[in-house]
Amino acid sequence: MNKTVKIILVLVVIILLAFVLKYFKDANSKSIEDFKVEEPFFTSINTKAVATGKLNPEEEIELKPQISGIVDKILVEEGDIVKKGDLIAKIRVVPNEQSLVSAKSRISSSKLSFDNAKTLYDRNKALFEKGVISQQDFENSALSFNQAQESLRQAQNDYQIIKRGSISGGSTANTNIVAQIPGTILEIPVREGDQVIQSNNFNAGTTIATIADMSLMIFEGKVDEAEVGKLQEGKKIKVLLGAINDKEFPATLTFVAPKGQEENGAVQFTIKADVEVEQSTNIRAGYSANAEIDIEAKDSVLAIREALLQYNRITEKPFVEILDGDNKYRKENVTLGLSDGINVEITEGVKEGDKIKVWNKASKDNEDDND
Repeated sequence: MNKTVKIILVLVVIILLAFVLKYFKDANSKSIEDFKVEEPFFTSINTKAVATGKLNPEEEIELKPQISGIVDKILVEEGDIVKKGDLIAKIRVVPNEQSLVSAKSRISSSKLSFDNAKTLYDRNKALFEKGVISQQDFENSALSFNQAQESLRQAQNDYQIIKRGSISGGSTANTNIVAQIPGTILEIPVREGDQVIQSNNFNAGTTIATIADMSLMIFEGKVDEAEVGKLQEGKKIKVLLGAINDKEFPATLTFVAPKGQEENGAVQFTIKADVEVEQSTNIRAGYSANAEIDIEAKDSVLAIREALLQYNRITEKPFVEILDGDNKYRKENVTLGLSDGINVEITEGVKEGDKIKVWNKASKDNEDDND
């Protein structure tokens, strides 16, 4: 009986030993994993700055009235193309009653002065022709007559301006709003019957219409302070519009703001660029746009994919793992150069022909998907 128990115990020990050996074997085999490797390659690397902004007309003006009144008629619609001097709208004057009465009173006073001056002039003219008075006295009466006549004419003109807004009512009248530049009507913020205020030194006035030359467009955007120091006026850039995804528009950088503005904790600098737009392309003012600006470029540099880089958790220095023998890797610190976000230049630590470990599983999965 004891012998049988011993045999059973021995068998149990052997089975347990087999399971233990198998466990360690499987654990060791899992720790040895075959990694893919990549070699450095020569390529061109360009770094770019991206500025977000809008596309706006270079020349845009607001038409404002020279006299207060009521919008009597609007002759154009938003989107219409107009030429310089075209009539846009007409203003109907609503005269102030007190000003109108005062103007009438000035006419009456000027008429009395004119009649008196004319009587004296006619009398002195007859006396001068008879040789009774001197030429100087006659010329003085003629001067007074002419002055009285001019005062009456001015009073009558003032009355017409107060009552109708203009003297002649022609194309140059204050009541007519005309286009000051050729272009497209972008906006008409008023409607017929609206009251408008004249533009003067104390008031900006009511905007009747906004006109812009859509053939001359500029990009207005902002870049971060880390990139603005590398920008220069006259540099060629590319502008991409949110509404036209499949086309790039060449542009020339014309302005870089000398002073930045803080936005959300970061300092941003305004830039402007002249955009070349073909006449066949339908462009609208206010399109959202991005500008791609080449900052720095290098040709034929030794580079690797940024996904191969690892960083020391303590020193935060970059390194890669290079294949050194049969499934063995050694850590090698590297010095980085130019990067475009996908590939990075390696100036020290890696040479051509090295086999670099693809340590990032996500990177390997992406690579397999591309294959």
